[in-house]
Amino acid sequence: MPMIVGVVAGAAVVAVLVLIGLFKMMWRVAEPNEALVISGSKHRTEGLEEGMGFRIVTGRGTLVMPGVQAVRKMSLDLNETELHVDCATHQGIPLKVRGVVIFKVGDDFVSIANAARRFLDQQKLMSERVHNVFAGHLRSIVGGLTVEDMIRDREKLTGQTRAACGTEMEKLGLIVDSLQIHEIEDPTGYIQNLAMPHAAAVQRDARIAQAEANRLATEAEQQSYARMAEATRDSEILQAGYQAERDKAAAKARQAGPLADAAARQEVVVQETRVSELEVQRREQQLQADVRKPADAQAYEKRTMAEAERDARISAAQAKAKETELAAAAEATRVKTAAGAEAEATKARGTAMAAATRATGEAEAAAAQARGLAEAEAVKAKGLAEAESIKARAAALAENQEAVVAQQLAENWPEIVRAGASAFGSVDNMVVLNGADGMADMLTKALTMGGTGLGLARQVLASMNQSGQAPSGASSLNGSVPPPVQKVPVEKDTP
Repeated sequence: MPMIVGVVAGAAVVAVLVLIGLFKMMWRVAEPNEALVISGSKHRTEGLEEGMGFRIVTGRGTLVMPGVQAVRKMSLDLNETELHVDCATHQGIPLKVRGVVIFKVGDDFVSIANAARRFLDQQKLMSERVHNVFAGHLRSIVGGLTVEDMIRDREKLTGQTRAACGTEMEKLGLIVDSLQIHEIEDPTGYIQNLAMPHAAAVQRDARIAQAEANRLATEAEQQSYARMAEATRDSEILQAGYQAERDKAAAKARQAGPLADAAARQEVVVQETRVSELEVQRREQQLQADVRKPADAQAYEKRTMAEAERDARISAAQAKAKETELAAAAEATRVKTAAGAEAEATKARGTAMAAATRATGEAEAAAAQARGLAEAEAVKAKGLAEAESIKARAAALAENQEAVVAQQLAENWPEIVRAGASAFGSVDNMVVLNGADGMADMLTKALTMGGTGLGLARQVLASMNQSGQAPSGASSLNGSVPPPVQKVPVEKDTP
């Protein structure tokens, strides 16, 4: 009994395996990009004629009786064929049309059935058949068009070609996914000649546009150059103004030295005058105590007025130089604005240099004039001081002749004694008799001669007071230098 069960179980397993093997042999599945064409029995498929003798399966599986039915596959993939067609247009112009056609078997059973009848065993020749169909229709359509129509409306050519081929492609079970005309070749050069007027017009417009752009660029460059020239002009005008100011400052600096020298010389003259006054005061302190102060005041007043007048003339000269410089700068600005940029800058530099030179010359002339006036005033002040000193001496002589004569004699006594001793200058040897008495007698005679000179001096002063004029020899009393005194050898007679 167990043996029977094992046999039955084995037979069942074998039967199942056989059934699975038979099922696998009989079951066919259609891939998404293919259609199964099953022939060998009469079938009715929706949309197809009755009694076609084959069955179409897409996207599913089906049972096929081995040995009774035959199963073949029809590809539903896209196919591509390139078009290289020699055509002639309505004008008789030969052209070469290059394009591409992308097609496939239709997805409906009618298209698959039509394609299966025609290409089931010749699917590799499908592209050649399609090329021939499109080539014929393309030649026919191009023959009815002109070159201009083909160039201007290529979509029209494509649409007419697809429409003309649609019926035949439907009979073949094919549908066109895309038709593209890539290139239209013109071996005769008609298209090129046709484009030449337009190309010439485009070149003309391009040249016109380029000329206009060049004109605008030139105008912009000229405006830029004008602005640059204007900026350069303004810069040079400012530089010329700054240079004029620097020249003016340099002129003032050059004037400062001579003015300082003149002031120093004036101060030296004033100091010398003061020294003279102090010397006169030292010599005539007793007599000129009441005269010196008015004279000094008057001299100081005149000196102050001279300095004020000098400063006024210097200020007037500087103001005139400034006025001249401003007038020259204004005239230069007006002329520079009217003239061109480079001429204006050059003229501005020349005008500024001329104005600076003129201002410098006028300032130096004013400085020289001021120095001359200062020196003249100093000399004048010194002369006035000496005149006042002489006048004071004359007044002192008028008031106190004795004191003045005594002072003059005291101050010049050595010269008087030297003049008295000059009488003995020609004596080589002198013999004094009587010893000390002879020497005393000789000295008494010399003093008597000095006393006689003193009397003469008093008489001269008296005559001067009576006539109201100073004696002509008064000034020589102090200024004359007596001849040198010669020493006389004295022989003493000893008793």
